[in-house]
Amino acid sequence: MTRKAIVNYHVHKSYRQAFELDAGGVVGKLISPELAATSVVLTDNRTTTAPISFACDAVEITALETQVSDFAGDSWAPIYDTELKAMLQDRLGAREVVVFDHTVRTDDPDATRKPARNVHSDYSKGGAEQRLVDLLGAEVAAEWAQGHYAFVNVWRPVDHPINSAPLGFVRPSSVDPSDWLLLDLIYPDRKGQIMGLVGNPKHEWIYQSKMTPDEVAIFNIYDNQGLPSIAHSALDMVEDSNITTIRKSVESRTLVRY
Repeated sequence: MTRKAIVNYHVHKSYRQAFELDAGGVVGKLISPELAATSVVLTDNRTTTAPISFACDAVEITALETQVSDFAGDSWAPIYDTELKAMLQDRLGAREVVVFDHTVRTDDPDATRKPARNVHSDYSKGGAEQRLVDLLGAEVAAEWAQGHYAFVNVWRPVDHPINSAPLGFVRPSSVDPSDWLLLDLIYPDRKGQIMGLVGNPKHEWIYQSKMTPDEVAIFNIYDNQGLPSIAHSALDMVEDSNITTIRKSVESRTLVRY
């Protein structure tokens, strides 16, 4: 059965656009640039004859159980960091992994962090290079930059299988370079950059139906040796209208050295 969802693409403008996060110092308040709601056709990775792989598509979905039973607070982070490092070393062949951020998102109007409903990737080239320096310091960052490094995210459902607002990905081979645009991220205390994606009917959207808390999506955000950055977004859709569980997830950002 063909599935469809609504996504919010970015729109080309004659000027630099920006997101303002925690606008006015209010945690969770977001001021967004113009977005274009668009219906897209989805391929379910569970049923397709051409499943996604990290090496070819910059994303893969795999089983990964965790010892963490509650993602509230932050006491779970050291345990989870250890699990993620071991998994990325095993599956991607990384020789060093730095886990530097976790974001728990809940699809609730009152949540501090909600699912990101714009088609994007987390870093521009310049933003990734600056983040490398921020995390490692200029001297160590320069050493890493001489070799192969990447920013890789790991996304996991929390508490329940995902019934609404699953995470979707655009197969990189279907994206034209002109579909990307640079966006500023303006925080109260700093400024960053991400890449937004403009709509194109050639885009091939992939997701995994009813992802469970024992599954993770591993996806490439920036790679200094050419693996594409993958555009992604929460999808406005519902798998089963009889299920009322709220979508909750944890996304972890990592820096890997190959």
